[in-house]
Amino acid sequence: MSDVHVTGPDGTPVSAPVGQPTGADATATTADPAAPATIPAARRSHRARWAAVIVLVIAAGLTAVLAASPSSTVADAQSTLVGRQAPTIAGTTVDGAPFSLPSAPGKYIVLNFFASWCVPCQDEGPDLVAFQFDHQASGDASMVSVVFNDTVSSARTYQRTIGATWPTLADADGRLALDYGVEGQPTTFLIAPDGRVVAHIVAPVTAAELNQLIAEAKASHP
Repeated sequence: MSDVHVTGPDGTPVSAPVGQPTGADATATTADPAAPATIPAARRSHRARWAAVIVLVIAAGLTAVLAASPSSTVADAQSTLVGRQAPTIAGTTVDGAPFSLPSAPGKYIVLNFFASWCVPCQDEGPDLVAFQFDHQASGDASMVSVVFNDTVSSARTYQRTIGATWPTLADADGRLALDYGVEGQPTTFLIAPDGRVVAHIVAPVTAAELNQLIAEAKASHP
């Protein structure tokens, strides 16, 4: 380090390293013991690398959990009813007519619990109408709906809006929902021709997914 020559108060030349303050400046720039210590750049970089590693580990863990989770689109949800005889389906429709489903309906029945205010129910509504229309000619499957946690008038208006023509039961006292263990909308059960519950879906369902479930049920019980 080179020196520069400066003159002291008595006129005597003194030398100091370049870049080092002298006199009053030296006093002014002396480190304050109370000031917070500065973290060296190398340590800051090391901490940043560890923080990045932790973030990546957490992200990888979340990805693994999501990958292992079943699809929310349509999945056979766990239900004690699957494989057992379906509880009785009987009551009054939203149009005031009595309705009762035979214990062995002789065809596949899609039993759908819904509410008119439920957005996922509204999303699946057109697919349910398409499913009913596609199976009317063959008569191998049909829709039955149950209004859950909704008013009859709102449900009736909604059903007419989407063009639903199948029986829709009013469940004012929640008996049907309780019998089937329904906790939210939409919830759908697939009932086989012999009256067994073969699938339980807690999610919006499409016509294609219902057809796939029926095909699987037919393959397992020809």
